[in-house]
Amino acid sequence: MNIWEIISVVSLVLLFVVYVQLQDIRSSIRQLILKEKKVIEFPEKSEVIIGAQVWMTKNLEVTTFRNGDPIPQAASDEAWELAGKNKQPAWCYNGEHYGKLYNWYAVHDPRGLAPEGWHVPTDQEWTALEKALGENPGKNMKSTWGWHNKGNGTNSSGFSGLPAGNRNYAGTFNDVGKYAYWWSSTEYDTGHAWSRYLNYYSSNVYRGGYYKEEGLSVRCLRD
Repeated sequence: MNIWEIISVVSLVLLFVVYVQLQDIRSSIRQLILKEKKVIEFPEKSEVIIGAQVWMTKNLEVTTFRNGDPIPQAASDEAWELAGKNKQPAWCYNGEHYGKLYNWYAVHDPRGLAPEGWHVPTDQEWTALEKALGENPGKNMKSTWGWHNKGNGTNSSGFSGLPAGNRNYAGTFNDVGKYAYWWSSTEYDTGHAWSRYLNYYSSNVYRGGYYKEEGLSVRCLRD
């Protein structure tokens, strides 16, 4: 084999090695692009801007106050009713996807229910949200799934309101799949606090005063 043949063979080997390496690089780049594309297309969106406000997109699920103290769980009807009678904070589960329900004593506790940088909205801040949503605010707030009798919303606001229902002062769960209730931090009178609620058959947002012993969802607003 002469020198030119050797050079030709070596060149072919080198080209093959380079080709293999380029294929590996191309594959790695493709995987990186796909991974990055997935991140961009399917983000874990935890907040949304509505008007001049920034809202969480999910109901609160904390089990501790901001200072780290545990919030008592009241799983049984008896424990829930006792917490209300004693004006003590409590939370409970109300099914998958819905977050937790809290009585108003947890909302009002000075240790802080909302995470750092957030707060439970006042009655006035809920009103500001309604105004920012314009026509059919309830429909714009409701999620596109989960509501009874085809009562789903458009979720055009990104609020993603789910029908978690509530828990009354005696511990009974009500309206799951049909209504969504959220506390405000504003007291109505000594026994009640203001809230907002949606239902499956309407496109409106409703304002009501509920017993502080009841369990409603909590949606936080950025400070």
